[in-house]
Amino acid sequence: MARLEPLAPDAIPELQEHVQRFQKLLGYVPSTVLVMCRTPRFVKGLAQLASSVWDPASEVHPGLKRMVAFICGRTHGSRYSMIHAAESAHAAGIDIEKVNALDDYRTSPLFDERERVTLDFAVAGASQPNAVTDELFARMKQYWTESQIVEITMVISINGFLNRWNDTVSPPLEDEPREFAEKQLTLKL
Repeated sequence: MARLEPLAPDAIPELQEHVQRFQKLLGYVPSTVLVMCRTPRFVKGLAQLASSVWDPASEVHPGLKRMVAFICGRTHGSRYSMIHAAESAHAAGIDIEKVNALDDYRTSPLFDERERVTLDFAVAGASQPNAVTDELFARMKQYWTESQIVEITMVISINGFLNRWNDTVSPPLEDEPREFAEKQLTLKL
């Protein structure tokens, strides 16, 4: 049950441009953003940050970034975030079989070594206390440039914020991701 109810998407006229960024990015406006609309400056800031993190011109494949987001949600125990990330990974071109194998990425033949290292980095970066070691960082540098590592770390960071926000205010899951989870996901949420 939602602790704070989402506002209507058109409830705050000054936020329409920002709300539409989420509509364009995901195909719907997340209820978590509509809860946040009560304080417009937060929506504006989040929209700008999210647009940067999820920029299609990224040096890191958007599907891999969404898999990183899923792993962060799993590490934090955020069901809302895991469903959103799984749906977004699939929408970004990740095969549904691979999405459903995310919990087994270390052993599944669907993942290559670069993806395994990246998802290990996501687990470590999302852990409290942070578990990224110098050795893990060195492994990341074998596969990624420093700029790409910054992008991946930003994905971990924005998801740390959003997972805590979502689990605190408990926004209702939207129809689109709920239907995706019911029809497509076989992994445990």
